[in-house]
Amino acid sequence: MSARTVVLLVFVVLAVLHQDWWLWDDPTPWFGVLPAGLGYHAVYSLVAAAVWYAVTLLAWPEDPTGLPPVEDEA
Repeated sequence: MSARTVVLLVFVVLAVLHQDWWLWDDPTPWFGVLPAGLGYHAVYSLVAAAVWYAVTLLAWPEDPTGLPPVEDEA
């Protein structure tokens, strides 16, 4: 499986998990004070940030310009 396919699958999984219809009616507080939906989205945001950071590391080229280095003539 290519890296592109993995990234697309992760994107789809994150998009599905973003729709947290299973917590809409849950009044249980998370971390002592947050409603379940808000707590879920706080954790989801941290997971999504970590995933996209990893995708950036995976996909970013070593040399984004593709140009040869310029030698200093001074």
